[in-house]
Amino acid sequence: PHLDYARDMFLFSFYTRGMSFIDMAYLKKSDLKNGTITYRRRKTGQQLTVKWEKCMEDIIAKYGENTATRYLLPIITNLCSDERTQYRNAICRINVALKDVAGLAGLDIPLTMHVARHCWASVAKSKNIPLSVISEGMGHDSEETTRIYLASLDTSVVDKANSLILKDF
Repeated sequence: PHLDYARDMFLFSFYTRGMSFIDMAYLKKSDLKNGTITYRRRKTGQQLTVKWEKCMEDIIAKYGENTATRYLLPIITNLCSDERTQYRNAICRINVALKDVAGLAGLDIPLTMHVARHCWASVAKSKNIPLSVISEGMGHDSEETTRIYLASLDTSVVDKANSLILKDF
């Protein structure tokens, strides 16, 4: 079950345009209205609106509604415990579980929640989505931030290609 939960949190991030884990943790039920999620990024303060899709709903439905908390996802669940501590513990547990998920899936990269953001940006780039749209979707302050972000992705792809080439020599 803990691997299933970690995978679901990873997918929820990907489905919501690479929403950061801290934003997921503090996403309130009241942020979901009229078929959209509207929230402020903790890192930049930028307000983002994401269309609510069935794949997102399926994850929420899977974990049932926790009426004891105001949060949408089952990350901060204990009203009597410090929220920040619950967030930090959850990100650690999920990232450890995601490494196991990666192993089971035969991936040679360690998965983390941050990788979901990278994945969304990479897939968007591979589909020739304009940089400005990727930047807006991820809630970056500027397209330059997105360029730097995508450049770091390109390096890993090139490094992997180089490793494939060199293994034959």
